[in-house]
Amino acid sequence: MSAKISRVVLAYSGGLDTSVILKWLQDKYGCEVITFTADLGQGEEVEPARAKAEAMGVKQIYIEDLREEFVRDYVFPMFRANTLYEGEYLLGTSIARPLIARRLVEIANETGADAISHGATGKGNDQVRFELGAYALKPGIQVIAPWREWDLTSRERLMAYAEQHGIPVDFAKQGKKSPYSMDANLLHISYEGGPLEDPWTEAEEDMWRWTVSPEQAPDESATIEIGFERGDPVSLNGLPLSPGQLLAELNRIGGENGIGRLDLVENRYVGMKSRGCYETPGGTILLRARRALESLTLDREVAHLKDELMPRYASLIYNGYWWSPERRMLQAAIDQTQSVVNGSVRLRLYKGNVIVAGRRSESDSLFDDAIVTFEEDAGAFDQKDAAGFIKLNALRLRIAASRNRSQV
Repeated sequence: MSAKISRVVLAYSGGLDTSVILKWLQDKYGCEVITFTADLGQGEEVEPARAKAEAMGVKQIYIEDLREEFVRDYVFPMFRANTLYEGEYLLGTSIARPLIARRLVEIANETGADAISHGATGKGNDQVRFELGAYALKPGIQVIAPWREWDLTSRERLMAYAEQHGIPVDFAKQGKKSPYSMDANLLHISYEGGPLEDPWTEAEEDMWRWTVSPEQAPDESATIEIGFERGDPVSLNGLPLSPGQLLAELNRIGGENGIGRLDLVENRYVGMKSRGCYETPGGTILLRARRALESLTLDREVAHLKDELMPRYASLIYNGYWWSPERRMLQAAIDQTQSVVNGSVRLRLYKGNVIVAGRRSESDSLFDDAIVTFEEDAGAFDQKDAAGFIKLNALRLRIAASRNRSQV
């Protein structure tokens, strides 16, 4: 560190890693540690982190329910782009990091802290996401990343350190811990490490926590209807719901029907390939529904250009550039397209499949049945016009062919 650290804000879960980090920061830097625990819908009680932090002598403890803000201000804006990283990944981990980074910086400002700290490893993407976000929001902030400094490079060493220093960790529970490195929030749950480090090894059925296997899903499909306003989902089966409530309910329904499992080998920003498994039932449903409604309401060229921009937008989020000017520029363009994405989509969920059964938009549909019909159109479309259209578009091809430029 370039300056003495007297106070640091730690992203704290209360688990083994961050509990060890808390004590290590106190000993290594002789500093006061402020803990920040975010409830993003991970499905686990966050309040026990308070008791653990208090037992470690922490005086300032922040525990915050950020579920609605997370979905409203981060997940839904990302979904407006129909975002997929490398064609498959719905970015459940990536999109949570900008919010955590922002709150770390805000708490540092509120408490006069000199630095922030996180538990991301030096091999992963999260260190980049946390730190790019922090530097974008507070250029002079100092960041402490213990995994890049200490020699506690294994789980056994962490547990030995905790026992040696009297750190309150439930060792019985830790001994039964899943072999996977997991991250969960309202959008998804991810699994890495353990048996998954062999890309040829199939994920064990008992690994999955949110979804039943498609084979075990109900034999009858479930039909749902999602209402949208300006590109964001606002109701389910006619019932208005908040962003967090709606995503949570879609997770429940989707999980019951085997929706949203993904096994992926992805390219990390730091340069290595990584195999991960993901459960994103609600997000998978929303992606299909949004595309169905946009097919009805967006102009052709706008929709195609939006699809061209999406991979770049996805990479920016995956790599940690949520707070960058280029992401904000793309967001403004994407959001401008969403004013007409209003209406409803009917879906059938069946054994891992999301099937579009209908879409409608009373105010913004560009679908004109008088023009597109196979029946008598009463002159709405003059089919003779197509001849000139084809000849003009073929002109350059005909000229090239007349100059003996082979096309094959």
